[in-house]
Amino acid sequence: MRRVFYALALVIWSALPARADNALISSHDAWKVYAFSDKAEKVCFMVSQPRKQEGKFRKRGAVFLFVTRWPGEDEKNAVSILNGYSFKPDSQVTVTVDGKAFKLFTQGTMAWTKDQAADGAMLEMIQQGASLVVQGVSGHGTETTDTYSLKGSVAAFNAVAQECAKK
Repeated sequence: MRRVFYALALVIWSALPARADNALISSHDAWKVYAFSDKAEKVCFMVSQPRKQEGKFRKRGAVFLFVTRWPGEDEKNAVSILNGYSFKPDSQVTVTVDGKAFKLFTQGTMAWTKDQAADGAMLEMIQQGASLVVQGVSGHGTETTDTYSLKGSVAAFNAVAQECAKK
């Protein structure tokens, strides 16, 4: 439940204009690294937008892939996707990195890995791969395919780790 709360907070944060307490830390090819304060703790994340969006949609909101380092969780990283539309209820998203597929569960406009082990496996593939493809279905039945570049993901992850290292 904590992941859902933080992910929703992250979605709201990402849609807001720049504020004094939100900071762009660095840019690395297709990825940007941000940090913001959540109460007394720092939250860091790397984010990318798709290079290509496919599907027969007329209107779609913002689309992002996040890797977030949550405070107070022993440097755990969570992978999530904001897909720009509400997913079909009880559907899954398929994420493919260089031929290896992952299934993510959906809720509203977001998709997440099922657990920390899946986060770790997916993050490893993100850092080793060249591209990532997300396939999902909207509540209206529209199928979409988004392709992300993974160029710069290693440098972005290292910047997140450095910025939010345990003190």
